[in-house]
Amino acid sequence: MKKILIAFSAALFMISCGGPSGGYQPGESEEAGEKATIEDYDPHRGEGNFKDYQPPAKLDATMAANGEKVYDLKCASCHKLSAEMLVGPGWKGVTELHSPDWILNFMTNTDEMLDKDPKAQAMLEICMVRMPNQNLTDDDAKNVYEFMRKNDGVK
Repeated sequence: MKKILIAFSAALFMISCGGPSGGYQPGESEEAGEKATIEDYDPHRGEGNFKDYQPPAKLDATMAANGEKVYDLKCASCHKLSAEMLVGPGWKGVTELHSPDWILNFMTNTDEMLDKDPKAQAMLEICMVRMPNQNLTDDDAKNVYEFMRKNDGVK
């Protein structure tokens, strides 16, 4: 049993740490092999579609419930709802630490954020596992963000 657990852990580590092959370096575009343009990057917004997103003033319970479903399916295996780190950081207080745009862009454009964003890169150094792109739609990401707000006590 112990050997199986060790083999499973090693396989999981290799899968989660694996990335593009061929000497890919952060800051390089996978498709073109060209340097990403960091000059245009806004570290307060993140890299992605979201800019100046304003969440509802009052918690949207329907969005939060839909976000919880996405969390259960795609996020819960790596993120706890407390501040405790599992594979990735815990979610408690995350909406107070980062802007809505940053969180939404990280959820929907994970690879670019990890390649360009200093905060995302710092978290990667702590977690040591690159978050896989979950292919969330913009609406899914907004719902998950609303669930995060609910987890942080927004009513």
